[in-house]
Amino acid sequence: MRHILMGMMVIGLVAGGCRSTKKVQKIEKDIFKAKDTATTVVIAEKPKIDSAVLVRDIMSKLMKHKIEYTSFNAKINVDYEGAETSQKMTAYLSMKKDSSIYIKIAVSPYGVVKNIFVNKDSVILITTKGEKSIEYRTINYLKESANIPFDFSTLQDILIGNPIFLDSNIVSYKSGREQLLVYMIGDLFKNLTTLDNTDFKVVHSKLDDVDDQRNRTCDITLTDYTTVNGYQFATNRKISVSEKSKLDIYLEFKTYEFNTPLSYTFPIPKNYKVKQQTKKN
Repeated sequence: MRHILMGMMVIGLVAGGCRSTKKVQKIEKDIFKAKDTATTVVIAEKPKIDSAVLVRDIMSKLMKHKIEYTSFNAKINVDYEGAETSQKMTAYLSMKKDSSIYIKIAVSPYGVVKNIFVNKDSVILITTKGEKSIEYRTINYLKESANIPFDFSTLQDILIGNPIFLDSNIVSYKSGREQLLVYMIGDLFKNLTTLDNTDFKVVHSKLDDVDDQRNRTCDITLTDYTTVNGYQFATNRKISVSEKSKLDIYLEFKTYEFNTPLSYTFPIPKNYKVKQQTKKN
């Protein structure tokens, strides 16, 4: 169950797998070097007016493609590969913005085996096959499962494909013919984000823990964009999450709709066995 929920939470985006700390440090050094047709600017600790304007311009480009919506429905092929297990599944997703998330997990040949309900305060895990059971968790279960500090808002952005953990503390950028690289440092993560230099949609995001002792990293790539309701939507994504162990998640959005009635809701069973928790969450 942990792997299934984690696969759904870390919905997304990456390529190239999980990189080591040395590789990350190399990227951070390379971004400060100007190459051929690329222009690199390092922003000082106390940026001048021009630098402040530049930061605002880059942030506006990052936010330009943030998808605004009221509801979202999707059918997603999910393939996850962990250190000890791997599995293919189909996820049926319905989401009402800032309110509720419904996820049905289907595994061949058994059909729907899990239902997951998430709101701002809680997570409900429902086993629909075999020993039918229900488990109640707090929203902190998302952080526990993914080893990433998720809240409800971050989970929504991942599912939709919006950028996460953005910060206005931009320490450097590099502009080339095809891509714009932006390096930000926030309270929790260093974020190296790659934008398409034509329309400034996010194509890659590399998150590394600011605490070097943890060596926690999340690598996200978005591909195969299509235009939906005037927004750019990535239909194929890969996410790699690593700290003590590594998990790769591949997502292919087969169908998707914005601002339509929720398609995959389900009632919370009253006659299922309540599974006892072993932890506070």
